[in-house]
Amino acid sequence: MLIITEEQESNTLPLALVEAFVSFVPAYVRWMKSCLPENYLTHGRIRLLYALHRHGPRIMSDLSEELEMSPRNITTLVDALEREGLACRRPHPTDRRATFIELTPRGAGTCATMYEEYAGAVSLLFSGLSATDQHKLLRLVTDLRSALQKKGIVGERSDGRQTSDPKAHEVDLTLDAAAPTQDGGEL
Repeated sequence: MLIITEEQESNTLPLALVEAFVSFVPAYVRWMKSCLPENYLTHGRIRLLYALHRHGPRIMSDLSEELEMSPRNITTLVDALEREGLACRRPHPTDRRATFIELTPRGAGTCATMYEEYAGAVSLLFSGLSATDQHKLLRLVTDLRSALQKKGIVGERSDGRQTSDPKAHEVDLTLDAAAPTQDGGEL
């Protein structure tokens, strides 16, 4: 039997947490992808549609900041949603440099229940945890996000919503497999 001292555990526990997160994140991403209905919208497109559904027409830079995606990824997602007739671009009424993105009637109808259904399917992963454990997990994830915020990795917008540091856009987990990015990632 191997006996581990408190000092050894205090040195190995953080490394075990790193390993656990390194293996959990890709598995969670696969889980999220598996919850998408076949031949339906990707996770990135669903998130963009839902942001438009919640807040109405938005300029692309606001969408990029809110969804923590690079401007290039937002452009690709909007292009795809336009081709599918779910979103459209229109000129900004006061800023010629900006373009508003808004839902089409078809996009609004699609979005009405789709995000909630998708989020409900993804949330089934947590159904194996007790309500107490779910609350603990939520608190821990919130604490970790706060720790990242203190390190400058995650910031807060003037409207209180969280956003990532611009450098964080280099790792973009939009889960939208429709088009590969130039840097080898996926949109």
